[in-house]
Amino acid sequence: MQEKGTISIHTENIFPIIKKFLYSDHEIFLRELVSNAVDATQKIKRLSSLGQFNGELGELMIDVAVDKDARTITVSDKGIGMTAEEIKKYINQIAFSGATEFMEKFKEANDANEIIGRFGLGFYSAFMVADKVEIQTLSYQQGAEAARWICDGSTEFEISEGNRLQRGTDIILYINEENSEFLEEYRLQQILDKYCRFLPVPVRFGTKSKSVQDGEDEEGKPKYKSVEVDNIVNNTTPLWTKTPTDLKDEDYLSFYRELYPMAEDPLFWIHLNVDYPFNLTGILYFPRVKNELELQRNKIQLYSRQVFITDEVKDIVPEFLMLLHGVIDSPDIPLNVSRSFLQADSNVKKINSYITRKVADKLNELFKNDRKAYEEKWNDIGLFVKYGMISDEKFDEKARDFALLKNTKGEFFTLEEYKEKVKDNQTDKEGNLVYLYASEVAKQDSFIQAAEKKGYDVLVMDGPLDTHFIGHVERKAEKLTLKRVDADVPAKLIEKEGKIEDVLTEEQRNAIKDVFSKAVNKPNMQVELEPHQADEMAVTVTMDEFMRRMKDMAKMGGPYSFYGSMPDNYKVVVNSNHKLISKILDTPDEAQKEQLARQAFDLALLSQGMLTGSDLTAFVSRSMELI
Repeated sequence: MQEKGTISIHTENIFPIIKKFLYSDHEIFLRELVSNAVDATQKIKRLSSLGQFNGELGELMIDVAVDKDARTITVSDKGIGMTAEEIKKYINQIAFSGATEFMEKFKEANDANEIIGRFGLGFYSAFMVADKVEIQTLSYQQGAEAARWICDGSTEFEISEGNRLQRGTDIILYINEENSEFLEEYRLQQILDKYCRFLPVPVRFGTKSKSVQDGEDEEGKPKYKSVEVDNIVNNTTPLWTKTPTDLKDEDYLSFYRELYPMAEDPLFWIHLNVDYPFNLTGILYFPRVKNELELQRNKIQLYSRQVFITDEVKDIVPEFLMLLHGVIDSPDIPLNVSRSFLQADSNVKKINSYITRKVADKLNELFKNDRKAYEEKWNDIGLFVKYGMISDEKFDEKARDFALLKNTKGEFFTLEEYKEKVKDNQTDKEGNLVYLYASEVAKQDSFIQAAEKKGYDVLVMDGPLDTHFIGHVERKAEKLTLKRVDADVPAKLIEKEGKIEDVLTEEQRNAIKDVFSKAVNKPNMQVELEPHQADEMAVTVTMDEFMRRMKDMAKMGGPYSFYGSMPDNYKVVVNSNHKLISKILDTPDEAQKEQLARQAFDLALLSQGMLTGSDLTAFVSRSMELI
């Protein structure tokens, strides 16, 4: 039996297109061929379970072998096999309606996966790396004859009698010169590790010889014999395929270490399992990210029936959960998935919503079941929660029950609890509730102490997302504003009814302002006199809350980046009721007045960490003189 023919794709240049345009993803040829072998293997198991195949299944294994001398890679299975007629149907008649339509659609394709998925080119991806491809196959059907198909990358093929004696299929690739890298064992092992490590059918990569002791010879010396050892590359029953009730914490931790060998153990995890209205299994881990925005994306791996697809899961997993680690497996997502598919598919949108809900439910459960343990983890968890609240409306609604605010005393409050705590003392004369916060607790200590002296509570907002989170909290509440504790003097941060009398006359005020203006002498520092309590700071340097917040936002880029180029402008608030001001007024020597004013100003700068360089040197020298 021998037959020659032409592959019915109505175009002569399909193989050059495959080789040229799919080149960037050419390693996926092995994923495609091994996945096909898995499908064929699972089909024979299914037929056997339905009683439609009564023969011996034998050891169902997929073999990948490389022969460097012959320049071949062979993928073998013991699946259902094919008859010559089936080869003609499935291999030769590629699902194209014509060259013109293919070329038009191809222009819109974004990547190799999209082209392969849309045009049924899984098997033909072999021609990305091979000059010639051969199929040796024997169908499971009774009385079937072995068949051989061979094609050299043109549109011509040949079918003849095959030499396969057992049920199944061999795909033999004759590797071309420019893809010699795939004849290296380490390279194939790399691809198998990436795409095939959790396939549901055992995959064996070649055979390895190993010497083992086999008794002793006549002189009593050990004898050795060579045995073949299977090199199985995959775990056929990964953790996400198992029932959560059958698993212990150590199982989840062990699997995490398998996925991320260099990472610290995770905080906790969520086992996903849903079969309606879509199929999805998986495990998501919350890693320890501390207080740094470790946006190490591409940590969640996407699988389809245990075949690795991608670790770019932006459209499947909500943006804020891209910080998580783990695995998602859904047969509803095709193996050759494309970005445009993910963005348009309704199942993907449902999966996205489901994951959001599951994460919110898990966090709420942790908070309610053991609040103390939850609070201890907040430094790690807080980043996820705040990111989620800012970026996802549905998550934000749920998170209001378990999002926490932490104050400088190390106490934690939910949003509602904190409102109740401070509303009586931190509502200004306009009826606005004011939350005070510190972004650098050590640096802002003098301001924190001044605020606490007035009975105010100060929150800690020192995380990488807190600039955005502060704005989010304000937008979601009525008559609430947040101010950094060093944005103004305490009396002005939360303005109350009643005025503090100024002990200075108008003439004295003008004289003091003149002294400090000369002492400060900086174009970006505006001197203002304000009457405050006598025991409050003599001089305070502050930046307006709005401007400082915009500059913080600018550091993160985006629409506020132009604020970063604007000069820093500060207000130098002189407390006209402080006894130092009276002392300056009583000093007869003008130079000494200015020296005292400069010293008070430098102390204010020093408390903000703003006194550096030659100014700091001059301050130290002046301090020694004054002592």
